[in-house]
Amino acid sequence: MKEQLIRYARAGYAGLFLCTPEEARAEAVVKAAADELQRPLHAWSVTEGFVDTASGSVRACPDPVAALEQIDDLEGDAVVLLRDFGVHFEDNDPVLMRKLRDTLRLAKSTGKLLVLLGIWKPLPPELEREITRVDLDLPGPEVFGLVLDTILESAELDDLPPGIREATLNAAGGLTTIEAENAFALSVIESGTIQPAIVAREKAHTLKNGGLLEVIETTESLDSIGGLEALKHWLLQRCEAFTERARDYGLPVPKGMLVLGVPGTGKSLTAKATASVFGVPLLKLDAGKLFGSLVGQSEANLRAVIQTAEAISPCVLWIDEIEKGFAGMGSSGGSTDGGTSARVFGTLLNWLQDKTKPVFVVATANDVSKLPPELLRKGRWDELWVVDLPNTQERTAIWDIVIEKFGREKTAYDTVVLARASELHTGAEIEAAFVEALHRAFTEDREPTELDLGEVLAGSVPLATTMSESIERLRHWSEGRARHATGNDRPRRGRRKLDQT
Repeated sequence: MKEQLIRYARAGYAGLFLCTPEEARAEAVVKAAADELQRPLHAWSVTEGFVDTASGSVRACPDPVAALEQIDDLEGDAVVLLRDFGVHFEDNDPVLMRKLRDTLRLAKSTGKLLVLLGIWKPLPPELEREITRVDLDLPGPEVFGLVLDTILESAELDDLPPGIREATLNAAGGLTTIEAENAFALSVIESGTIQPAIVAREKAHTLKNGGLLEVIETTESLDSIGGLEALKHWLLQRCEAFTERARDYGLPVPKGMLVLGVPGTGKSLTAKATASVFGVPLLKLDAGKLFGSLVGQSEANLRAVIQTAEAISPCVLWIDEIEKGFAGMGSSGGSTDGGTSARVFGTLLNWLQDKTKPVFVVATANDVSKLPPELLRKGRWDELWVVDLPNTQERTAIWDIVIEKFGREKTAYDTVVLARASELHTGAEIEAAFVEALHRAFTEDREPTELDLGEVLAGSVPLATTMSESIERLRHWSEGRARHATGNDRPRRGRRKLDQT
């Protein structure tokens, strides 16, 4: 970032908006850039006024317009840091807008650089092409290492073993320096040392409090999925795709996969198992939470998600029910929400296409008809998968998994017979049927029998019956467009049509 600021200054840029919540780290970067440029650094804030950082002299100046006037009076090619200046754009003050444009024009002719610092605020139309946005990336292991050393020194603790240190720095990925410092300090208070598990736990709390991303702790594996053999085999082929050996071999970083299918057929379970296969953290994004009420907030939310995911990488980013996030998109690529969905969607597409960081995106969707065609292009994803209703063999495997999940021996039941009795049932419905049988047996203080399961299945109406038309549309769409997760078992072959059941 320091080198980038230097290049902007030497190129004659007059206005930058340095976007970050880490004010102290950003100021240190700006000061380092000013020192290398051999330019004086001045700073302004509403509370402190105008400060010459070299001499320490302070001039009280709470008014932003008056602060701009003092910038005009500065001699030479100075760097001026304006803290929280973007907040004043919300007032739509025409005098401030006019004065800032005048100051930027004068700064360009005199070699000054104005750096607005703070959380991103949408620029007024008059300033959109005069101020360049620059995002300060979240800190990496090198910065976290300095913070960790400071905590260890202040707590009078010995250096951590190399393996523990590396795990701790990786666990802090995605945090700001202040958040990492707090997590390290809390670990010392709770355990007397630095424990990666505590740092990872605090990171999970921090991301969840942010409301956009959530760290999912999962014990699911491919063994937790009944069927979907082609999809599982495809994932196993990529289990080392994020390693240095893969980079040395020349393999590109995997992009991700889009999983379409009937609700309850294991799409979410697949996302959780993917993180286990790769051995990386799982981040969950609810696409509907991206959209905020303020102008520019939705785009800023997506940029924050991308920045955090890339800082934590390698990781799996799970976008659940992605079609709900872009409900405002029209069939022609327009939108019904003033263009917000279109802008967010465009940002997401560009990132999916161009990302280089090891973030494997797993997007799940129930209704393909609501997905914009641009999202379905193969170049955005490594593969498009469709998950249909489980066949007899898959239902048998699902029954085995469900029975053992609830502490029973699968040999106590004829799962082949149960698979035939549960035709058209999804994995979620099979699990729900077993839970219902457990409740019945529990009230009579006995174990559930196959008769109990048969009665539950006979009395239930599978989702496939009520969604038969939607499932047939999905099968028709997937022919030639997506791979079937089961493998050679094609969606429309060897299976009774739903409207005939």
